[in-house]
Amino acid sequence: MNTVAFERGSRKQLRIHVLPTKRFKTFAISLYAGVPLREDTVTPVALTPFVLRRGTESYPETTQFREQLEHLYGAGFGFDVYKRGDYQIVQFRMDTINDSFVGGGEQQLLDRSFAFLGEVLTKPARENGHFKTPYVQAERETVRKKLESIVNDKMRYAAERCIEEMCKHEPYRLHPLGERKALPAIEPPELTATYENWLKEASMDLYVVGDTTLEEVEELVERHFNLERKTSSDYQAQKSVRGDEEPNTVIERLNIGQGKLNLGLRTSITYADDKYASALMYNGILGGYPHSKLFVNVREKESLAYYASSRYDGHKGIATVQSGIEIPNYEKAVTIIKQQLEEMKLGHITDLEMSQTKAMIRNLLKEMQDAAFEMIAYDFNRQLSGKERTSEELLAQIEQITKQDVREAAEQFRLDTIYFLRDEKEE
Repeated sequence: MNTVAFERGSRKQLRIHVLPTKRFKTFAISLYAGVPLREDTVTPVALTPFVLRRGTESYPETTQFREQLEHLYGAGFGFDVYKRGDYQIVQFRMDTINDSFVGGGEQQLLDRSFAFLGEVLTKPARENGHFKTPYVQAERETVRKKLESIVNDKMRYAAERCIEEMCKHEPYRLHPLGERKALPAIEPPELTATYENWLKEASMDLYVVGDTTLEEVEELVERHFNLERKTSSDYQAQKSVRGDEEPNTVIERLNIGQGKLNLGLRTSITYADDKYASALMYNGILGGYPHSKLFVNVREKESLAYYASSRYDGHKGIATVQSGIEIPNYEKAVTIIKQQLEEMKLGHITDLEMSQTKAMIRNLLKEMQDAAFEMIAYDFNRQLSGKERTSEELLAQIEQITKQDVREAAEQFRLDTIYFLRDEKEE
């Protein structure tokens, strides 16, 4: 893997990261705007990009807005709202073809893409100084439906509820799309005020991968981003929170056929930690892949689960286990999952589990080098965590990890919450 390094600069209190390369036929542009997760702002901040995508000053009608993307040779434009640690991140993405592949003289597509993105971000369509009422009303409904779809998808619902219970006194309990109950009260004047604050105060990082230079991108930001920011806030590295010594068990009843058993674990190992590679291996061997202990022992051997896997959020220091089980198998499933956690702590790990997990992580890190947006997402981790670690360095660390390293990482993961979603029938 030969990586060209990102070049760093800034304009208008906006951090700029450019990877000049001729490898791709397109320009990948990503803008991240992050604010701390807070109950009073999480819902309006989540609603903001939905309204911004409806229209701008020059293209106030949504149809005009979409036509403009067609004029940019069908440029891709999209956004995401998610959380990383205790931050709510809004990410805008644009994918624009490089001029040299279009023919017909000087198109300046990068310039026009920046004009478009800058306008989306800083010059939304307004009436009487506020966001347009029909747009706010329609997008409130969009967000409401998205939040409702989580409740209807019991697998996602159980995963969210486990986190809510585990982090009930922390911002991390909040869903990045906010809360349904807060939506009806959000009117255009309040939403516009939230948006203007967000524009001034969010931590902002702009990434471009493609055949350009840092100087060119800084110039484009200067020209097209109508930002007035006094400060640029850095992300604060997360401190992991210690839970109670005894795991908290929560049983919730709904009208369902299949039980959802989720476990939450806390760890002191976060992305910035030198033991991060060991924690990645721990999660991979425990439940990250089809060869993992949870999949093989809980699902295959014992036929106890329809699915069984684990996830690790290195920005928060939390791992979760997800499984779908027959409701009467609850006790047995908990016992077997706990057994897998214990096996990890005892260092009962096979050479095959080690080599297969290293191979899976190696492939992911190598595939990332072939996708501009993946390279951007990986680099953004350093902004969030304050930790400088290239994908090559992480790969080298993974290759060096021993069973003893994984066993030591396992010692740092502690079961915090057992959440079981079951039917309404009494025993």
